[in-house]
Order: sequence, then structure tokens, then C-alpha cells
Amino acid sequence: MELSTLTESVLSLFIIILVGVYGSKKNIITPELNKGLTDILIKIALPFMIVSSFMFTYDESIKSNVLKTFYYSLCTYAIMAAVSYTMLLPVKKDKKTVLHFANIFVNTGYIGFPVLNSVFGSEGVIYGSIFNIFFVVFVWTYGILLYKGQLENGYLKKEIISLLLNPSIIAVIIGLTLMTFGVEIKGPLLISIKSIGNITGPLSMFIIGVILSNVKTKNYLKEWTLYYGITIKLIIIPLIIYLLSLMLKDSSNAVYSVIIMTAMPASAMTSILAESYNKEKEFAAVIVSATTLISLLTVPLLIKIIM
Repeated sequence: MELSTLTESVLSLFIIILVGVYGSKKNIITPELNKGLTDILIKIALPFMIVSSFMFTYDESIKSNVLKTFYYSLCTYAIMAAVSYTMLLPVKKDKKTVLHFANIFVNTGYIGFPVLNSVFGSEGVIYGSIFNIFFVVFVWTYGILLYKGQLENGYLKKEIISLLLNPSIIAVIIGLTLMTFGVEIKGPLLISIKSIGNITGPLSMFIIGVILSNVKTKNYLKEWTLYYGITIKLIIIPLIIYLLSLMLKDSSNAVYSVIIMTAMPASAMTSILAESYNKEKEFAAVIVSATTLISLLTVPLLIKIIM
């Protein structure tokens, strides 16, 4: 994709974010409505977008890239965790927990998928959905462990069942089944699936706008850990992943998709879990908002570098 086209795509997402900010400030999008929009996004729109991404004509190289994306993603999560842990040694207590979580768990659903769709189309969403599988698995295991300090007896068994019932995981399974067996869907059903999936981008940006509108960052402008954490999250980790990827000598869209995903801002789960476990919840909200805003500049720059 040409940089000008990418810039237009990112700017269009930013404009929709501003509409979300406006809707929140004018109380058009209330907290209750935003929760409903989030449920629609996660449980309906995003799964339909994932399924629809598998519905295009692809060759054997894409099937091969899907398999490669599984171990690329797994290795990437391990590297992100190691780099984050090492670089956050100067940070203490709960702020360290929040930043470590934010560095590992990126915003795949709200921003990652719309960006990949803008850059690579349906093919990028396929690779992103594989990356998202590990997000879902690790956020409810390692992520919870970070905030709680330990897992209760029987927790893993319960979460494994929940993971299998997660709408995004089910969508990936359906998509992979369609790909494996060459099932072709046509007509009104195909149109409906794609139409529902297409609302993912705008809906995601509305929600991000609401998040940005409700956070007061001025209390943290003198907090050095904020700038340090943002630098690690949006610049250092993606660049390290990119440099390591050069050793693979693989210039496929699968590799690029994984790298781009690592450059996404902190997941909203950073703030949600911080709120749940009362660990620097305001700082977590600022990290989510600040990385989201700044990523609108850093992500296009990274894409220009790697492509």
C-alpha cells in the first residue's frame, strides 16, 4: 500500500475517533450505550469481520503463511514479554505491572484489525486473527497472573472452557474450516456477513473516542514512567521485533502483519483489569489513551520503515 493511501486510511480512522469524542462530550454516547457498543463490537461485528476475511480467493502461499503466523505470533509474545520485563526493571510496584501488561497486550480488536484491513485487506485480517488467538489465551492466563499475583485452583480449567466459547476464537475456527475444506459462501449470506463485519472499523473508533474523551492526562504530564512506558511500547518493542524478523529473510504479509500488531497501542484490558484489581487504575487509563493517540503517528511511520 502507498504511504499516501495508508495516511488517508489512518486519518479517516482518526476523524471517526473525533466523532466518538464529540458523541461522548455531548452525552450522545452515554457510558451505558458505550458498553452496549463494545458488546456489539466484541461479540458480533469483530467475529463476523474475522469470518468474512477468510472468504476470498487465495493461493497455497496464504495457507502456508497462516501456519507460519501461529509460531511467529507465539515467538513474538515471548519476545515482547522478555523485552518489557528487562526494560521495566527501573519501574517499581503497580506502575510496573500496568506498563508490563500494556507492553504485551496490544489493542488487536479496536485498532489492530481495522489497520491491517486498511493495509493488507482480508489477508491481513486473517493473520491478525491468528495473532489475536494468543492475545485471548495469554490475557486470561498470564495477564490475570500479573494483576492478581496468583491463579486460583480450577481457574485454568474454567478459562479454557471460556476461551473455546470466545466469539473471536469461534470465528477463527469457522474461518479456518472454510479455508481448509474450500467451502464457498455466496449470495445474501455472504453479503450479510461482510456487511456486519464492515461496521467493525467505525464502531471501534467510536469506542476509542469515548475512552479518550473521559481521561484527564494533565495529572500525569510530569510522570517520567508515562513517557518511558510509551517509548518502550510504541517504538522500542516494535523495532526490536522488526530487526529480529530480518533474520528470517521472510518478506511475506504474515511477518509484516505480526510486526504491525506489536506496534498497536495498549489494549483496553490494561485499564479494565487495573480497575478490577485496583492497581493504578487512573495511570492505566492514561497509558491506554496516550498510546492510542500517539500510535496514530507511530504506526504509519513503522509501516513506512518495514515496507
